[in-house]
Amino acid sequence: MIRILHTADFHLDSPLKSLALRDEGLRSTVQTATRKAFTRLVDFSLTEDVSALLIAGDLFDGAERSAKTAAFLTGQLDRLKQADIPVFYIKGNHDAENPLTGEVSLPDNVHVFDGRGGRHQLGDTNIWIHGVSFSGRQAPDSLLPKFGSPEPDAVNIAMLHTSLAGSQGHDTYAPCSVTELSAMGFDYWALGHVHKRQVHSRAPWIVMPGIPQGRDIGEAGPKSATLLSIEDKTISISEVPTSAAEFLELKVDIGGCETDDEIRSHIRQHLQQVVDYLSADVGLVRVTVAGQTNRKWQVLRDQAAWKEIIAELARSTDRLGIEKTKFDLSEKAEGSAAKSAVGELEALMAEISKEPAFAATMRDLLDTLVNEIPTARRAHLLPNEEAAEQLVRSLYEDGAESILGAMKGASE
Repeated sequence: MIRILHTADFHLDSPLKSLALRDEGLRSTVQTATRKAFTRLVDFSLTEDVSALLIAGDLFDGAERSAKTAAFLTGQLDRLKQADIPVFYIKGNHDAENPLTGEVSLPDNVHVFDGRGGRHQLGDTNIWIHGVSFSGRQAPDSLLPKFGSPEPDAVNIAMLHTSLAGSQGHDTYAPCSVTELSAMGFDYWALGHVHKRQVHSRAPWIVMPGIPQGRDIGEAGPKSATLLSIEDKTISISEVPTSAAEFLELKVDIGGCETDDEIRSHIRQHLQQVVDYLSADVGLVRVTVAGQTNRKWQVLRDQAAWKEIIAELARSTDRLGIEKTKFDLSEKAEGSAAKSAVGELEALMAEISKEPAFAATMRDLLDTLVNEIPTARRAHLLPNEEAAEQLVRSLYEDGAESILGAMKGASE
């Protein structure tokens, strides 16, 4: 049996945007996660007798030059060379603008396909690897015409960096359809570009392995590479876990909790359940504390303290860190005058927030503050109008909850 590992979209040197970077204890874990994921794949290749590694584009992230990344990558690829494991690599849209591979001599076990396309035999096997790289940053047209015909009476694997017919959140590059790929005659399509894993077809295999290491909460969940097992020209596949750090979302309903001790115990139990099912070394969790409870206002009043408590509960597991804590609590129906007064204020504040004049005032205040921030930082914080509007809403909601929480909590 021959085993081949298929991955894509490492995005080495990617600018990290995770909120976890704000936590000094988590910063190192997040910043090194992508390299650790690559190392895990190399370790797996060495220990599990893998015959080849396929990298289907976007090994790098952009035009940034990094000597440390060059040294790291060369070192890991050299480990594969020492074990006589070849690497087949096609350049994706991000790689095409990265000068690193043109300046650093990669080990000679790495075969980089060019923009004209080509094929390469895997050692003395009857397996042929076909591939086409991006020639530039854009690939608005299909790259399928650049592929030659499959080798007859052989296993043919084709590597392509593509958005297929289009995918939300990804630019359309090297467009093509599953039907077109199926008609090409290859046995396995090793795709890259879309960060969500998906098996589009089993006959032939058309596989998008997904990003091997999530970079923020938008890429939550376990990540993996795809292992091909080939025997008598029959291909089967399985997943190989790759994430060094896994981003997760956890909702904890505290509706049945009557005391602080019960809330802490409930949250602790949920965090431990996350640890029990965690496949990565570390979990970075976005916690939402939810539920209908009489303790809504006390929790909101003391939310800064609760955030620290939840962070400490996570740290005590030795495998979790808190990426962010949110509160989505509702109050059980009560009839006291004090609660009624705060309820009226809450309704009034909600109405005011819908007024155009209020929104304009909030935006003016935000613009004044943002203008004090250096230009580069400002562009990162507010890249577009939608981000600005979202920040205004978030600031209002957080401020309203803090005020109401303090008033309601003080009345009890």
